[in-house]
Amino acid sequence: MQREGFRFAAYVALAMGALTLVMAWIYDLPVRDPDSVAGPTWLRLPGILLLAFLADVVPRALWRARNPVRAWPHFTAVVRERWHLAHVKFALVGLGAWYLTYASFRNLKSFVPFVNTHLWDGFLEDVDRILFLGHEPAEVLHAWLGTGAAAHFLSFVYIAWIAFVPASLALALVWSRNTRAGAWYVTAIAVDWVLGAATYFAVPTLGPIYSRPEMFADLPRTDVTGLQDMMMAERHDVLVNPFTTQAVQTIAAFASLHVGICVTMCLMAELLRLHRALRVFLWVFLVLTVVATVYLGWHFAVDALGGALLGTAGVWIAAKGTGNAFRRRSPLDAVSSPAPASRS
Repeated sequence: MQREGFRFAAYVALAMGALTLVMAWIYDLPVRDPDSVAGPTWLRLPGILLLAFLADVVPRALWRARNPVRAWPHFTAVVRERWHLAHVKFALVGLGAWYLTYASFRNLKSFVPFVNTHLWDGFLEDVDRILFLGHEPAEVLHAWLGTGAAAHFLSFVYIAWIAFVPASLALALVWSRNTRAGAWYVTAIAVDWVLGAATYFAVPTLGPIYSRPEMFADLPRTDVTGLQDMMMAERHDVLVNPFTTQAVQTIAAFASLHVGICVTMCLMAELLRLHRALRVFLWVFLVLTVVATVYLGWHFAVDALGGALLGTAGVWIAAKGTGNAFRRRSPLDAVSSPAPASRS
């Protein structure tokens, strides 16, 4: 049976939200807004959508007007052309399903140390040594790339991922008019979060930077270093008393969602036959992300392998949930932009 739009994503979001509330009740844990430092959700989400809306409409209006003073009639014309009720509904439902899944994922990730206290870092480190014939992957990368400029560049790559993912979601929800593809992509990211939460509970880990910090002592301080310090401080605050802090615990290594979501992006770009330059960029970004996560100590090499499987599974499951075929589109299908679905 074919499902349209975000129906499957909405079911996933509601299930994740319910699971979060049930686990919070069972383990007596608070549910937090994971990004409350940026403002309350009721204000932040409309702000995100408004910015994306303006980024979609204003450049088009200015381009048509050629003169900013005369842009208003073109602004209203662009709004009428691109923002009919069906697409507004598509963007709002997609944004709501996405954020509920994301917020639930962040809270479930914070619950992991209270639910499963065993850490698998030693086992994953042993697996890495087997894969690398007795060597530590991070030490191999440090020897190959050095511990100077490469650390700063890979830190930039890692931080760029944090901004790149929400930008891609805005593209799928707001700018693109291929709603079938957009719903597939946003749903795939949501499924990645669900699978990621499951692996965190099954195989709790800290990651090499925390379990073997001596291996990264020669790296210079970067933006990532400060992020790693902050995350450990927040984990400590949550474990001491989760009710006296607004922070959520965000340390978990297996599987790598950085890698998983990058794989999802690459596969979606290939399946949808996006522009060749974009596909090449995404594959290069994936390779750099894998190198960065291991080099900087966020993940074991086996975490990246797990992330690749996770990202592939997310695309496949989302294809089933949104009524898409898990195959490469024909050139005609890839460039077509069907009208927004009438149902969510």
